[in-house]
Amino acid sequence: MSEFSGVTRIHLMGIGGSGMSSLAGLLFQMGCTVSGCDLERGACIESLESRGVECLVGHSHEHVERFDPQLVIYSSAIAENCTELSFARERGVRTVGRGRALSWMFNQAEGVGVAGTHGKTTTSSMISLILERAGLSPTVYVGAEVQDIGANARLGEGAAFVAELDESDGSFEYFHPSLAVVTNIDWDHVDHFRSREDVVEAFVRFAEGRKTHAPLVVCAEDEGAREMLQLLEGREVTGPVVRYGWGHVWDWGALDLLHRPGGGVSCVVCRRGEMMGRIEMAVSGAHNVLNALAALAVSDALGVPFASAAEALRTFRGAKRRLETLGTRHGVLVVDDYAHHPTELAATLDAMRKAHPGRRLVAVFQPHRYSRTAAFLGPLASVLEGADIVLLLPVYGAGEAVLSEVSSEEIADRMRSNGRSCYLCENEEKALSTLEALTREGDVLLTLGAGSISRLGGLFLDGTGVGR
Repeated sequence: MSEFSGVTRIHLMGIGGSGMSSLAGLLFQMGCTVSGCDLERGACIESLESRGVECLVGHSHEHVERFDPQLVIYSSAIAENCTELSFARERGVRTVGRGRALSWMFNQAEGVGVAGTHGKTTTSSMISLILERAGLSPTVYVGAEVQDIGANARLGEGAAFVAELDESDGSFEYFHPSLAVVTNIDWDHVDHFRSREDVVEAFVRFAEGRKTHAPLVVCAEDEGAREMLQLLEGREVTGPVVRYGWGHVWDWGALDLLHRPGGGVSCVVCRRGEMMGRIEMAVSGAHNVLNALAALAVSDALGVPFASAAEALRTFRGAKRRLETLGTRHGVLVVDDYAHHPTELAATLDAMRKAHPGRRLVAVFQPHRYSRTAAFLGPLASVLEGADIVLLLPVYGAGEAVLSEVSSEEIADRMRSNGRSCYLCENEEKALSTLEALTREGDVLLTLGAGSISRLGGLFLDGTGVGR
């Protein structure tokens, strides 16, 4: 890692984000003196502080003076004209974006790069656990805490570096995997990608950037991924393509899918037409079966026996905020999920329907970013109709400028025009009081979104007097 040679003091701006906190954890485990700052204190910062990383709230040139860093790493949420960043550059401190900094470590290792619009957190978590249980001691970088590992990043002793690669700002193109995974390709991050075609082209460039002879593991069920493969045909790209999907026609396939009441799935797995056996998983949803197939394909390519990988998947508890069961209160089961795109919401609602047949689904959704909400108003309204009761919180801007013409009211209007009612809640207090009145024993309460809604489930569980 020549780019880090001689660097011992590193300051991270935007350290509270999932990707930045993971990177901070790796750098700290490497022995660097790590500091950071963000606009507010959250769970990621509290975790880092408990390990000895000093974090400050806000952005100020005083941070640079105080910590005297040799390198400043900044997230994509940090504006180029941020006073703290500008001051660091004026002092001659080297500055670099998060994606580029992570790629310096990844590209020197046997990198397993997991990319895709949806599912990359869970897939990279599954791969990390399988390799860990197989004794390969991988370095891990994931955008959420892997519950079986107890962290979102860990410095391993083995050659493999498993990383969830973020396409949101195009930085995944800095990475050159020894083994690449593409779970799916969908239009998202509309502030960066003008169209679905732009997203597909970015993934083509990512696939072209993998190391010579590096395998490419792709979900053959996904239309966007198939388009990527078509565009790659005839180009000077070496390395085998490993396809996975439903049935036995792919390199890795799933048959006889069963959804267990109360949660969990099982299926028969075949490899190039050969029946390998049935896998059992505690996580729910057909989408997680596809994620597991990707993980099995990767572990097979790295020499892990199927039986060992299947056993790791059997014990896999998932990643934080991915269909995470928080608890039960007065007979109401509370599940928290990061879903914020229509495709993700559809998968989550379908998984919960199949895991909890006959129970009411009460969904509280917080739209994430004004740009995404504006682009998907219609699809968001349609997919939320899959819940029995819907509560809508205001849009979580995630640093974007407020667009007065874009709001949760627009989603509600579209739902009402389709004959479905919903409840508009101006804040989490109103959402909690509405839930107090609406929920009853046997309900499944889903808190959905990528913003501050992650607090809501815990607040509901701490309350009293729910149920009728």
